[in-house]
Amino acid sequence: MGFDTLRWTGKTLELLDQRALPEKVEYVTCRTAGDTARAIREMVVRGAPAIGCTAAFGVALESTREADLEAAFEVLAQSRPTAINLFWALARMRRALARDGASALEDEALAIYEEDLAVNRALGAHGAALVPDRARIMTHCNAGALATAGYGTALGVVRSARDQGKSVSVIANETRPYLQGARLTAWEMVQEHIPVTLATDSMAGFLMSRGEVDLLIVGADRVAANGDVANKIGTYTLAVLAQRHGLPFYVAAPRSSFDLAIAQGASIPIEERAAEEVTGYRGSRWAPDGVAVRNPAFDVTPAELVTALITEVGVLRAPSPTGVAELLAR
Repeated sequence: MGFDTLRWTGKTLELLDQRALPEKVEYVTCRTAGDTARAIREMVVRGAPAIGCTAAFGVALESTREADLEAAFEVLAQSRPTAINLFWALARMRRALARDGASALEDEALAIYEEDLAVNRALGAHGAALVPDRARIMTHCNAGALATAGYGTALGVVRSARDQGKSVSVIANETRPYLQGARLTAWEMVQEHIPVTLATDSMAGFLMSRGEVDLLIVGADRVAANGDVANKIGTYTLAVLAQRHGLPFYVAAPRSSFDLAIAQGASIPIEERAAEEVTGYRGSRWAPDGVAVRNPAFDVTPAELVTALITEVGVLRAPSPTGVAELLAR
């Protein structure tokens, strides 16, 4: 990769500011857990695995300052509610603290980071086997290196297919209202010289109906025990359209994104973000004052619409509670 999503210096955490892309490549420096939580909440960094890695380093920052670690855990846990990797990483850091003390927290955060890189590459290799040569792959939001420690989940599959010598191209849905597809996925693919076409979200059905899409791959912020998937708003719509047009709909997610405590997707907490993300963008406003706004950041795709879940330990076709439990036991 020609960029780092996050960089640990031992005393600070540097995050690639994804709000500034694609116009500028600049980093935000975090020195405390509060800085880190603010960066997560304000979308400096986003994507479930990247949020998990970032939160782990946020705790490590406080251990170097001999600060109140419990307060660090609490402020980070409140930063965003839907991505399970956040809570998975914090739970792992708590275990390290209880087991080995504060001096172990930096090493644990580094281990989470390195493991995420390895997991993404393994996941990509499993997923690449599902991608035929010359495939035109539609994706939604950003599930690439920017959403992880590096390499990516859904885009990790694309990278792995490319590295296997397959000719692949990407159709990046813009992903309203925050434009992660237009700003981030398109930018990543251009950096890597992987052919990419940008489309508005509302064009997806038209492109499928014209035979211009071969398969869809998206990431996930949380996968319930029955295989239901929470991902960026608009994913459910794409899954319905994919079923209508007989196209494979794949979800690429590490096992850390699975939540066996949630029986089904209806119980996954859905973050509602600020109205300003819908009424305008970066200082411009196009909606009238006084209009009511809904801005759920995620939706839930039922397992029955998911062709397969792609993980670092293999592929689960036709997800079910039994299949998910067996997958996580590998």
